[in-house]
Amino acid sequence: MSALNSMEQTMLWGVIVVAFISLAYALWLWRNTMARDTGDEKMQVVWRAIKEGANGYLGQQLRTMLPFLVALAVAIFFSIYVVKPTQEALAMFNNDVGAARLWLGLGRAVAFVLGATFSITVGQLGMRVAIEGNIRVAAQAARENYNGALTVAYRAGTFTGMLTDGLGLLGGTAIFMIFGKAAPDVLLGFGLGGTLVALFMRIGGGIYTKAADVGADLVGKVEQGLPEDDPRNAAVVADLVGDNVGDCAGMAADIFESYEVTIVSTLILGLFLLHQTGDTFWIVYPLIVRAIGVVSSIIGTFTVPIWETFPIKFLRAHDAESAMFHSYEVSSVITIVTAFIFSLAYAGEWQLATLNAVGVGLAVAFNPLTSYFTSTKYRPTREIAESTQTGSATTILSGLAVGMESSVWSLLAIVVALAASLLVFWDASLTHKLYGVAMVGIGMLSHTGNNVAMDAFGPISDNANGIGEMAGVGEKAWSLLAELDSVGNTTKAITKQIAIASAVIAATALFFSFVADVLTLSHPGVPLETLLNQGISVSSLTGTIGFLLGGALPFLFAAFCLRAVARGANFVVEEVRRQFKIPGVLEGKVKPEYARVVGITTAAAQKELVSLVVLSVSVPLLVGLVFGVESLGTYLAGVILTGQLLAVFMAIAGGALDNAKKYIEDGHFGGKGSPAHKAGVEGDTVGDPLKDTAGPALNPMIKVVNMISLMAAPLMVENAGSIGIYVAAIVLFVATIWAIAQSKKEVTHA
Repeated sequence: MSALNSMEQTMLWGVIVVAFISLAYALWLWRNTMARDTGDEKMQVVWRAIKEGANGYLGQQLRTMLPFLVALAVAIFFSIYVVKPTQEALAMFNNDVGAARLWLGLGRAVAFVLGATFSITVGQLGMRVAIEGNIRVAAQAARENYNGALTVAYRAGTFTGMLTDGLGLLGGTAIFMIFGKAAPDVLLGFGLGGTLVALFMRIGGGIYTKAADVGADLVGKVEQGLPEDDPRNAAVVADLVGDNVGDCAGMAADIFESYEVTIVSTLILGLFLLHQTGDTFWIVYPLIVRAIGVVSSIIGTFTVPIWETFPIKFLRAHDAESAMFHSYEVSSVITIVTAFIFSLAYAGEWQLATLNAVGVGLAVAFNPLTSYFTSTKYRPTREIAESTQTGSATTILSGLAVGMESSVWSLLAIVVALAASLLVFWDASLTHKLYGVAMVGIGMLSHTGNNVAMDAFGPISDNANGIGEMAGVGEKAWSLLAELDSVGNTTKAITKQIAIASAVIAATALFFSFVADVLTLSHPGVPLETLLNQGISVSSLTGTIGFLLGGALPFLFAAFCLRAVARGANFVVEEVRRQFKIPGVLEGKVKPEYARVVGITTAAAQKELVSLVVLSVSVPLLVGLVFGVESLGTYLAGVILTGQLLAVFMAIAGGALDNAKKYIEDGHFGGKGSPAHKAGVEGDTVGDPLKDTAGPALNPMIKVVNMISLMAAPLMVENAGSIGIYVAAIVLFVATIWAIAQSKKEVTHA
């Protein structure tokens, strides 16, 4: 803080105030949700089963995560303690090497624990408020109150978004204010803590939800011809639980760590520019823009309920989806205009706000782009629905084709955003251009509150629809809930796209930070600009090896995720079939044993948690130790490229297949119970694990790989060729083999 002038110090305290305002708004949203009616006793019976199952699963997941996180916190302390301190660290501690190592090591370890704690808090509290919201949405629908149901669903989801904003802004800014120019060293720990928790939640929640969902659909819908969420199906409660632990808890933690990672990469690159230019705005500006985004999100999310009855007709929303889009556009306009005013007044730069606007525009662009490929209003999803008339094979092929095509257009949108940095900083240094990429990421995630609200709206409305069906609400209320559920599918697909794109932007910025850091450490005394222009060569043999291995990791990771879903679904299918043979269950006279399926899916999800996280951490470190840090750099490039393409392909293919099924259920091509519907359900069972398990889990995996590599780079450079490097490589090789063997191990029971 001593390097900043009084105005800049005051602005940072203002950021802290905004963080607390965000948390206060989250508290108001929680109270507003809790004040609503919880419906009749039939609804509450279903709701309590969902609540109990979700709380039990997250408790088990927390117990699985904690030992791993504690062990890693110790390793993270030594990741600073055993390397030479940076210039910024030495300056902070008056060139006392021992003090710099000790306090920054402790700072990074504590920040790691804090980041993990915040990520767990966002995931767990967000899920709990979502569960409180789902029954209240069903109760509003039972009264045929469309706007009331929309308001409750969106505000319950917004709670998670504003909690993410508040804690992310508070943690990142407080660390910067305490450690100043040495903050990036500590913030790496904060970001990694959030990233690892997100990876745990994405893997576990995704496996849980889709093992239950696929099992429920295959037996209930395909074999027995039952409606979705039919109370006679023993897997429906586990399915509804899975929506919460997978989408609510998983997405919240995922977006939270993207929010932090972009700050980390921006500050690292900003410090290089500070050394070049002497200007402090490179490291202060992004924190202020984040605060502007939080205020914009509060205003935008608060306006959602008014758009349906807005007095100006051409601005009026015609459904829930357009009301949320209007909200996003309001936030976007406020952020862009305010950022330009601030950038010109404070930094004397138009370039920074322009790139923020590009980031906001990129996020906005994914609304129509994703909607085009997944909404039933447009041709791609309707083509999939038409394909159901000729069987499940053509249905699945159509869905996969839509996913593959969409991944290309999504990649082009990201490329255009990255290229904007080249254009904006045309005459500036390469360091400016790389910093510009981080600015795009800052802009893209400035409306995290809106993004998470739109995502959480999906599982909340899905759960409300399930509660309504199991409780037997009237036909009109059921139709209302089904409409909200369909909109939720589209908004989930949109936010998955934004999460993937933000992961790519954040990982790209981290990649540039890694390149700058490694080149500076490897070639002391050489100007950074010279080193960056040389770059890391993929044309060398070790560079090519790293690139190929990096490109392969997302496929191996996704394969293990999908295999885990298939195994869990097998057990669910067997259990549901067994229960249907019990006299009275299929006739609706005997209540199924919902808890048995909840237990099966919990066990299936827990099995893969640690092994997939170990794989994500150990493989990049092993590549760096065996082939060198420059090979690790090309490895990161390979992970980012194939990870993005694969994640978007799976997210969009799954979303389109899901909505094609719903389009048929709305009465097209024979409606429910028809051969087309059966093919649509089978297509959806293929698409669901793609969009809700493997695809979303790739987001945090990409960032974990980049973050852990950036933290380990100084160790690899300083200790190259030492005996410790060889010992570490052997340990990591054993860990990698164990992780692969664990994921491939045959399981005879859940």
